[in-house]
Amino acid sequence: MRIILPLLLAASAAAQPAGNPERAKRVIDDALKALGGDAFLKMADRTEEGRAYSFYREQLSGLSRAKIYTRYLTRPEPPPPGYIGLRERQAFGKKEDVYIVFNEQGGFEITYRGAKPLPPETMERFKEGLLHSILYLLRMRLGEPGLTFEYRGSDIYENVPVDVVDILDSQDRITTVYFQQSTKLPVKQVWENRDPVTKRKFQEITVYSKYRDVGGGVMWPLVVRRERDGEKIFEMFADSVAVNSGLTDEMFTIPANVKILEKGAKKK
Repeated sequence: MRIILPLLLAASAAAQPAGNPERAKRVIDDALKALGGDAFLKMADRTEEGRAYSFYREQLSGLSRAKIYTRYLTRPEPPPPGYIGLRERQAFGKKEDVYIVFNEQGGFEITYRGAKPLPPETMERFKEGLLHSILYLLRMRLGEPGLTFEYRGSDIYENVPVDVVDILDSQDRITTVYFQQSTKLPVKQVWENRDPVTKRKFQEITVYSKYRDVGGGVMWPLVVRRERDGEKIFEMFADSVAVNSGLTDEMFTIPANVKILEKGAKKK
């Protein structure tokens, strides 16, 4: 029996497809259902408001009231690889007179001086972070050609059982996502990035917690923490989240009376 049992286990493992894509897909389907199913997929826009903290070497380097507006675009079917299908506005301070806009034309920081285009590396960081985001992926990238799922097994994360799934796309991105077994919701994601100057590899980690029904059955995390190589770099605590508020194009375009500044223009 001591010899037969290991042989049976080995035979059973060999009979399963590499990465067990069927089980991985079940985990993904359960997560989508837990997030709200059709209500999540039909979420047209979202407004998050709360406290945002930035950190440098684990020390607090900045804090602000933040309001993040997101509007999803109608995606082509199927979505092309690397499709960016949203617009975003990040506003800071009570008056929201300083804000950042990401749209199809790029990214811009808007102040009383005008609109300054964001550096290419900032835009690239925004796009890569979005394409690795499990919440964006479930909303906008399912059905993308070349998108595959592999089940890595079960684990324990913060004393809670989780299922671990690798998500791979046709452009060689790999995102490892941890889904809480009891709620089916994603609680952590990890992906590998590379410094554009030094070429050094490092881990980008996002942790999601305190999920709440934010309207119509859509579940969304009120607390989001980002880490780089194990060091906390950003954290947001949302006081309120609203969905399907009818956000318009004006929220995500540069006002006509705002001057477009040259790239690299210095603040006076």
